Amino acid sequence: MCCKNLKRKTSLWFTMFIERAKGVISNIPINKQKSLPIMSASIVSLRMNTSTAMVDRMVNFFVEHEDLRTKSWFLSNSPAPLLMILISYLYFCLSAGPRYMRDRKPYELKTTLLIYNALQVVFSWILLYEGYKGGWDGYYNLKCQPVSYTTDPRAMRMARAVWLYYIAKLTELLDTVFFVLRKKERQISFLHLYHHTMMPICAFIGVKYFAGGHVTLLGFINSFIHIVMYTYYLLAALGPQVQKYLWWKKYLTIMQIIQFLIIFVHTGQLQFQPNCNISKFIAGLLTFNSALFTYMFSSFYMRNYIKNKYQINASTKTK
Repeated sequence: MCCKNLKRKTSLWFTMFIERAKGVISNIPINKQKSLPIMSASIVSLRMNTSTAMVDRMVNFFVEHEDLRTKSWFLSNSPAPLLMILISYLYFCLSAGPRYMRDRKPYELKTTLLIYNALQVVFSWILLYEGYKGGWDGYYNLKCQPVSYTTDPRAMRMARAVWLYYIAKLTELLDTVFFVLRKKERQISFLHLYHHTMMPICAFIGVKYFAGGHVTLLGFINSFIHIVMYTYYLLAALGPQVQKYLWWKKYLTIMQIIQFLIIFVHTGQLQFQPNCNISKFIAGLLTFNSALFTYMFSSFYMRNYIKNKYQINASTKTK
């Protein structure tokens, strides 16, 4: 009933908006209407009717596909809290934080980083285990696994794992906050900010609409990679005496690239399965996003590990 009322109110609001827009245009004198970028009132009406139909379809999709199991869970009912968190995050990392640190020495945060990275390793292990027991222990079908919206124990276990993954992505925003406080500006790249902003958004969509099934493979693989990644950060936080043994940093980037290539194939092949009951639109967005991440991480790897190596070798030969 709640979903139907929301759908009815949203559709009514957009209908009122469209009708008011039509009224405004119809009251404009003919000689002034000619200066409008729209050619005629009939085209205006057609476009607005088309827009109304598109809005109706979007409302239908997002209201009717809402996962009622997760609706009351913390930070899952509305995107508003998430948007506020991400806006505050970007404002701090790009403006407020650098201004605050401008005339200050960088914080060391050694103890804080040790605790934070250790907790992230534990958190990632929990997510990996829950994702495995929730479906990726052989129960899920790699080719097509629709979401189970039932309260079956296994389905609920995966739904809780998706929610925990969402919370994990929010806690990982602290990665950038620590970079700002330590004045590690080089680490705050477009790739870093895009990755840390998009992952919570994707996770929220997962909790809100797809808390289980096919798309959870991303979180499952990503949790394994984060075990390795935060273990690396934990060891690096121990100081120079340990950092000299951490020669395998570049392989973290390779793992990220492989991860997104797997997701690209895993979600992309859904477009060729007409009988698979998974949203082709959402699968397409995930495929596009994984392709974009693959490109950005590959560019990062080429720039930092291939080109730099050639430049170092070239400079050595000229000496």
